[in-house]
Amino acid sequence: MRLIQRFLYALFALLLLAGCERAPTLPRLGADDVILAFGDSLTYGTGAEHNEAYPAKLVGLTQRAVVNAGVPGETTAEGLQRLPALLDEHHPKLVLLCLGGNDMLRRLPATETENNLRLMLQTLRASGIQVVLIGVPEPKLFGGAPDFYAQLAEEFQLPYAGDILNTVLKDNALKSDPIHPNAAGYAAIARELAQLLKESGAL
Repeated sequence: MRLIQRFLYALFALLLLAGCERAPTLPRLGADDVILAFGDSLTYGTGAEHNEAYPAKLVGLTQRAVVNAGVPGETTAEGLQRLPALLDEHHPKLVLLCLGGNDMLRRLPATETENNLRLMLQTLRASGIQVVLIGVPEPKLFGGAPDFYAQLAEEFQLPYAGDILNTVLKDNALKSDPIHPNAAGYAAIARELAQLLKESGAL
């Protein structure tokens, strides 16, 4: 009986600790703060008009300046080289980081993709810039985002949008082709990201 009681007490303590853990939060964005949406074609808005891409839709939802820094076809290695100049140009307060899909399409090693993303996150942290990490699903049937996205989000204590793209790309009504959303899909992504920013305290 004592063993059962001890087990129940231990379980209760663990549940209390779990309840005390808080999701990562962000500082509130000022009215003039800039959000940099950094990524590849999923950020650029391939499959829709440029003003229908998710960064354009976020402008109205956040009432903040949102820079679309998406380059179709870009890999994480290329993004790593491009990022510093964009930070110097736009001085963002927050970066929405969404890269990795082209690495997967080219069958580049997952360890290489993870390491490039980690180096980008280290660059952003060293610059005092906040980040939301967006998980990119693997380009295969029922493919969710690889585990390293969630692991990086935990390592850097970042708000993580792990299923937004996967949910949209599983719905044919929200896709322009197998790997890109359409205008409705990008609008859905923007709404989910705006909600995440509100929940994390940025808005």
